[in-house]
Amino acid sequence: MPNGLEIMKAAIDDFKEIQEYMLLAREENAEKTYAKLKKKYLTLKAILNVAGVNLTDIDELKE
Repeated sequence: MPNGLEIMKAAIDDFKEIQEYMLLAREENAEKTYAKLKKKYLTLKAILNVAGVNLTDIDELKE
């Protein structure tokens, strides 16, 4: 069973990956894809904020 640190690392990795896909979707004007990814992005951002993770350096989109 993963511990809290492993769970947090996975959430941060997911957050960074979602941002990469969002940037690609924006570049390709894939509006529906971007909107779907943004929902996941906002969910992960909220979870990380509640967990006390400082997103200043890792949040490239700042949405």
